[in-house]
Amino acid sequence: MVQLFLDGGGFMYPILVILIFGITFVGERLYHLISGLHNDQFAEGIADTITSEGLQSALAKCEASQGPVSNLCYSAIEKGHHGVEAAEKAIDQTSGIEMASLEKNMTWISLSIATAPMFGFLGTVWGMIQAFNDIKQANDISPAVVAGGISVALLTTAFGLVVALILQFLQNLVMYIIDNQIVTMQKSTVLILDRISKLNRSN
Repeated sequence: MVQLFLDGGGFMYPILVILIFGITFVGERLYHLISGLHNDQFAEGIADTITSEGLQSALAKCEASQGPVSNLCYSAIEKGHHGVEAAEKAIDQTSGIEMASLEKNMTWISLSIATAPMFGFLGTVWGMIQAFNDIKQANDISPAVVAGGISVALLTTAFGLVVALILQFLQNLVMYIIDNQIVTMQKSTVLILDRISKLNRSN
């Protein structure tokens, strides 16, 4: 593999840099998402706390946690004593911030996916130019003369496509986690608003 990389010529290095660049942002997103990951049980626990212990205890539990679900629950509960409408408004304001936080740096991953094959194709063009220059200098069109340039062309294209495929798979993994977290956020806010509404009616 190392020899194939070296045989690909100078365009293999920027493609490698793009791979490292893309994986770095994928790692950052995965760390950010997993560190703040919550399932439906978190909101259910907060909802039960609202019913049994009141808003202040639920607020303290949200404050002790981190992630988009706990942040949304916190913003709703903080305004809960003002009524459901105030809590709902707080959720709307916070959800935009949390969505932006979830999708932060995803554009850099997309950029890496787009540019890796482009550098590969550029290497292909360069390799073909090299092959035609070799033909011109040797005044011969035998396979041995053009093999080097064509080899460079094929290797850079292949490496660029492989890098794009790897990053595309990783991007889809990140998006899958984000989509699941969004669903959890929506379910959680509905549950919390319902408990706030019931608490206010009972009071």
